[in-house]
Amino acid sequence: MALRPYKSNPRTRCVSRDLAYFIFFLILSACRVFAVEHPVPLDPKADPSTCLACHEDKTKGKAVHSAMAMGCMSCHEIRVSHDITHVKLITTTTRALCLTCHADKNAADLKGTVHPPAVRDCVKCHDPHSSDNKFQLLKATSGDQKENLCLTCHNTGLNTPEKGSRHAALDMGCETCHTTHKTGEVGKAEFDFHLTKSSPALCLDCHDPKDASLQKAHSNQPFEKADCLSCHDPHQSAAPKLMAKFMHPPFADKQCDVCHAPAKDGKVVLTQADAKSLCVTCHSEKADQIDKAKVPHPGAAGDCTDCHSPHASAQPGLPKTNGVDICLGCHSDIADQGKKHVLHQPVFKEACGTCHDPHGNENDHLLRVASPNKLCLECHGPDASPQKLESEHVVTIFDGKVKLPEDYFAKVPVLPIQYGLGHPVERHPYSDLVDPKDRAHVLIPMNCLTCHQPHSSAQAGLLVKDQANNMEFCHSCHKGMIGPQGNGPVIVPGTQNPPPEIPTPKGAH
Repeated sequence: MALRPYKSNPRTRCVSRDLAYFIFFLILSACRVFAVEHPVPLDPKADPSTCLACHEDKTKGKAVHSAMAMGCMSCHEIRVSHDITHVKLITTTTRALCLTCHADKNAADLKGTVHPPAVRDCVKCHDPHSSDNKFQLLKATSGDQKENLCLTCHNTGLNTPEKGSRHAALDMGCETCHTTHKTGEVGKAEFDFHLTKSSPALCLDCHDPKDASLQKAHSNQPFEKADCLSCHDPHQSAAPKLMAKFMHPPFADKQCDVCHAPAKDGKVVLTQADAKSLCVTCHSEKADQIDKAKVPHPGAAGDCTDCHSPHASAQPGLPKTNGVDICLGCHSDIADQGKKHVLHQPVFKEACGTCHDPHGNENDHLLRVASPNKLCLECHGPDASPQKLESEHVVTIFDGKVKLPEDYFAKVPVLPIQYGLGHPVERHPYSDLVDPKDRAHVLIPMNCLTCHQPHSSAQAGLLVKDQANNMEFCHSCHKGMIGPQGNGPVIVPGTQNPPPEIPTPKGAH
């Protein structure tokens, strides 16, 4: 049944117009009601001294905004209408006002990780006039949750497990290690986490590498040039000594002599000729996989420690940095896709190894399984069944080959599909449409990648070619089948010749 075109009548148009006028005047009235009216009349050309007669407190404090010396009208303006005085900012938003002087803090021009409040709302952290805290902060960056500005949003160090550990530096104040507005090269902890210095230089400001107790704790191996964050969590941990969440078993069991010989001339000495030779003594199955893979991963042919930390990591699989950046360092084309507005969580938030086998296999693009649909439905299908490993606080998929955080699936949408139908709407196929008379004959090839991009998109839904999720997108395949025209051929983008015409199913729209 084809949809009939909508036809309005004059009475409907009149009612719609009157309703629009009513809403407009309602909004206008609301603006007048909720607008802040100045308690006393002011001259639009009033001198700043007039303001200070009442607001002298704005000029006092340990940290006074330099703009105060420029005069109140450098940020504010006085408007008088019908004998009613309003004092407002000279810009529409506080952020726009701040950027007139602090253009170097404009998130749109910065490369790297920007502190979220700095993107939109400067006054969430700063007082625009004066404060008793440096940088005109609303609160100090030290103390307990009530006193510490950072702990208004962050809960770092507040929920240390009973048998865990907490970094004493937290009591010294967050600014001991962090500089909030510091940004730079993506992938470097110094900039990603706004650190005052990179590790280990930052850690060595407090921890003396010549301390006998520290040397003993590190089995007398040289550690002063190592990245402390590769083994330790800088804030809190469920384990003693701030150990990272995931640890290599020999390291966790303090069996250092399995991999290390005594240090020589201040340098690390391995028990094997090189790192890869050492790793395959326990992980021979990975060596076989790499050597026999029909689709090899060049990166896996090198040193295992190019990608993996030999000691500990914050993520499953022990990636050296994290499961995303470790891959994007080589795959710059995918890194560029990270600039788009909508990102697929496993690609840019979790780990590329969620979908790809980093050691090589038999599938195109190193996918975990040969079929795109089977890959996607491992997480998004109604029969998805991640297995929970209580001891490691992770869930596993792909028969235990991939480990994910235990709360990962709380954010994964499950598709209501059955018998090859049900997405994006009821009875819509999501896999190959076959000839009912010859099941081996595919009329229309189709899989998840027919409609979706696997990495990112400029639009919601990750639709191909960054298209918007609307009827125009549907028309790219269902040309002539949706709307008043009635039946028409289904044309799949990318095919050379359109398949035979398929009539619209009875009752479909």
